[in-house]
Amino acid sequence: MTTVPFEFRVDGRLTDQAREAFCDMRIQEDGAGATLRGEVIDESHMLGILAQCRTLGLVVVSAHRVPSVRR
Repeated sequence: MTTVPFEFRVDGRLTDQAREAFCDMRIQEDGAGATLRGEVIDESHMLGILAQCRTLGLVVVSAHRVPSVRR
């Protein structure tokens, strides 16, 4: 199975619930928001991540492929 490294930038701080929902992703917070980095399997998986952000009340600023994901 081929995966694609992705980065999702969101506004604001992540709650404990959001951190748990994205436990398989690398999370980095800064003053303006947070960056979630991880492997995306396919378009359906990516849309699921975006839907989870919406469910948790997170505003997605950007979503794009990245060259590599460090774990």
